[in-house]
Amino acid sequence: MSVEIDSHEHHHGYISDKDRYLSRMKRIEGQARGIAKMIDDEKYCIDILTQVSALTRALQGVATGLLDDHLKHCVLDAAKLSDEAATEKIEEATEAIRRLVRS
Repeated sequence: MSVEIDSHEHHHGYISDKDRYLSRMKRIEGQARGIAKMIDDEKYCIDILTQVSALTRALQGVATGLLDDHLKHCVLDAAKLSDEAATEKIEEATEAIRRLVRS
């Protein structure tokens, strides 16, 4: 059975840092465009790979920040409601972690 948390009463954990996340994602978007330009300009492979690595680390930073916010807010809020709600949120977090580790 799925336990729904009323969206009128619950805010996502990242909401207090929304502007910071948006700013980071805009920088990441710029990095991705920069990599595409490097490829278009036929830049040296290793230089492109270095930028891909930096982009990957930036995305991982966003992902781990969102996961941290999820655990501190969404999971904690669910735990205050019921064991069932907490279990569901923990399972969601576990699956998200599995996806992050695989990528």
